Amino acid sequence: MKFGLDVLGGDYAPDATIDGAVEALAEIGENNRIVLLGPEPLIVEALRKRNISPDRFDISHQPDCIAMDEKPLKALAEKPDSGMVAGLRMLAKGELDAFASAGNSGALLAGAVTIVKCLPGVLRPCTCAWVPQEDSDAYSLLVDIGTTPDAKPEVMLQFGIIGSVYSKYILGHKNPRVALMNVGTEDGKGNLQCQASFPLLKACPHINFAGNLEPRDLFKNKAEVFVADGFVGNVLIKIIETFQQMMRKSGCKSPLFDRLNYEIYGGSPILGVNAPVILGHGISSPRAIKNMLVQSKRMCEEGVVDMLRQVTF
Repeated sequence: MKFGLDVLGGDYAPDATIDGAVEALAEIGENNRIVLLGPEPLIVEALRKRNISPDRFDISHQPDCIAMDEKPLKALAEKPDSGMVAGLRMLAKGELDAFASAGNSGALLAGAVTIVKCLPGVLRPCTCAWVPQEDSDAYSLLVDIGTTPDAKPEVMLQFGIIGSVYSKYILGHKNPRVALMNVGTEDGKGNLQCQASFPLLKACPHINFAGNLEPRDLFKNKAEVFVADGFVGNVLIKIIETFQQMMRKSGCKSPLFDRLNYEIYGGSPILGVNAPVILGHGISSPRAIKNMLVQSKRMCEEGVVDMLRQVTF
């Protein structure tokens, strides 16, 4: 298998991306290859400075770069020789098995939809984050975390189905409980969106629906998948990230706080498109880059996209 990486993607690229790719070599396996997409002279020189032979990787020369502040659709159209656009095109053609980037998130999301395209029946793709559970080593999934801020009830239903499949094959939950993030646990609670989404989730035969849960339940082993629209999910995940950083700065030591670190899973898959695309945090460290590539491998090995393709949306 071949896993593509956007070398110039991220605030700390190319040093962080190159270091992360080198760290990933030990876990990718001898029969798989990491494809580095970016300016070839820069990549070769960076590897040689680290005493790593360029032969350990496949290199796709892409001289351009999509900056973090560029408008997504304009950048996709005007920069075909960027690592991001080239990687997505290679993925769509089957020349890559997965692609990861910590670059412009809007461009990667737009490119995943317009180049790789959504699975049949999927209305909107979604992104997710791992959430540690306080009384076990397990993780739950929060979905969506920013892709669709104003999701319609039919889209919220699909988030539950997609999250359930990912939770089963990547997080190892045999029959994941799917909960709707809400302001109360009773049926009928919440805004119009939640009130309309609840009966759709409850009637869905593809998920194990656990009803409404509140943000206070997020870490308490009450569900394996928490469904929210992109606005609510993004607010929650940013609060979690900020809290984790505050605890680290204060010197507070706790295994749970350590497990709040997004670097553990590296980045969020863009779920609901035709091949694995991993979206990294703009501030991704080498550890996060490495784990983005490791997650790419796991998604391919577990056939997550194939499992989603079998669902009738």
